[in-house]
Amino acid sequence: MLLLDGRLTRGTGGAFETINPATEEVLGTAADATAADMDAAIGAARRAFDETSWATDLAFRVRCLRQLREGLRRRGDELRELTIQEVGAPRFLTFGAQLDAPVEDIGWFADLAESYAWEQDLGRAEPMGMPTRRRVVREATGVVGAITPWNFPHQINLAKVGPALAAGNTVVLKPAPDTPWCAAVLGEVIAEETDIPPGVVNVITSSDHALGAQLASDPRVDLVSFTGSTATGRAVMAAGAATLKRVFLELGGKSAFIVLDDADLKAACGYAAFSSVAHAGQGCALTTRILVPRDRYDEAAGIIAGTLRGLGAGDPQDAGTMCGPVISARQRDRIEGYLALAKEEGGSFAAGGGRPEGRDRGFWIEPTLITGLTNDSRVAREEIFGPVLALLPHDGDDDAVRIANDSPYGLSGAVHGGDLERARGIAARLRTGTVSVNSGVWYGADVPFGGYKQSGIGREMGTAGFEEYLETKAIAEGL
Repeated sequence: MLLLDGRLTRGTGGAFETINPATEEVLGTAADATAADMDAAIGAARRAFDETSWATDLAFRVRCLRQLREGLRRRGDELRELTIQEVGAPRFLTFGAQLDAPVEDIGWFADLAESYAWEQDLGRAEPMGMPTRRRVVREATGVVGAITPWNFPHQINLAKVGPALAAGNTVVLKPAPDTPWCAAVLGEVIAEETDIPPGVVNVITSSDHALGAQLASDPRVDLVSFTGSTATGRAVMAAGAATLKRVFLELGGKSAFIVLDDADLKAACGYAAFSSVAHAGQGCALTTRILVPRDRYDEAAGIIAGTLRGLGAGDPQDAGTMCGPVISARQRDRIEGYLALAKEEGGSFAAGGGRPEGRDRGFWIEPTLITGLTNDSRVAREEIFGPVLALLPHDGDDDAVRIANDSPYGLSGAVHGGDLERARGIAARLRTGTVSVNSGVWYGADVPFGGYKQSGIGREMGTAGFEEYLETKAIAEGL
């Protein structure tokens, strides 16, 4: 069901199917919204912002956000099974970033809104000889259009809805057609288990990608928050340009994992392989370019290949599975296109390279390591979004930094080394929004996430992410 102006309702376009990517089983149907439904949702969000006290009643907003967290907690078991089936997410990930962590993050944003310094007194001054007291206030931006992808639907939906609501905005959420149920349940919890007023949150599921463009271009929308590919991000920015609306973009990545010559090679390469094929490599910040010392290239290839073969591609229902299916036949075919391209570019497969044996149903790709490429190859430069790693040699620290930064992207990165200060120095030179040093984990509600260069504009999560949804107003009072 859609959540439209406080009502759970069917889409005027009927319904569309949602598929289990591990089995190709039709799980059921989701409400299929049309342009008319989106128009109504934007109108509802506009009215709720302009005509209610939502934007100004902080205590009420905080209470509603905590109700939302509690409602999602109560449906945790249902959501866990839904996420495994609809997203193809490995079960163990649902106890972290695929479900449990983002649900708890709602409470963090409620706490932040409660303690945030909404007003700053600049004191008395005499600009141009006029006695004046000045202050700066922060307030909600208005109507937020949130357009989200399928890979981590709960995390990304809540990373937008949570801070946007905490800041006092109203929201129209347009999730990806591949994972409509994850968003639909969010709408149900808001409607049935919170006091969030009608129109404050609208959840519009649809098979029509054009509704995202409609949301981005509508003049009643003040800010668009988009997560997805860099190519689509450019289109979102262009659609918003006519009305000069604010645009937040969290886009693609082709992040580098640098192994220094003093690192424990086995530990570093094993960790790089393990972490980079989680959820079948369907994460924008995963480090899919692995840079190792040239004189240990073959040794590193053996470690990584062995790790990938040991992981395999398994049933996401199993607690021990790290790499499940990819989301769709379309995505599987796209990845296979890159595997064919890797051969054309002179690469070879040290592990994987195709579909796993015995997986005749579902959308599967083996965890794959490609060797023999250079950093100027397309496979090493373009985001594949699958369990496919490229192993590249480097000739020392400066060369490793050069290769890592030689990318149109700048989302994330990693450094492993025996000397912590040296590894920190390398991390400081990487032009990326996040960096992991010696397996450090940067993910958290309090940590801003986003990228340099073509990996996006702005930050999500943390205080910086909360402030993306605020406007700044200066007020001067004559004395």
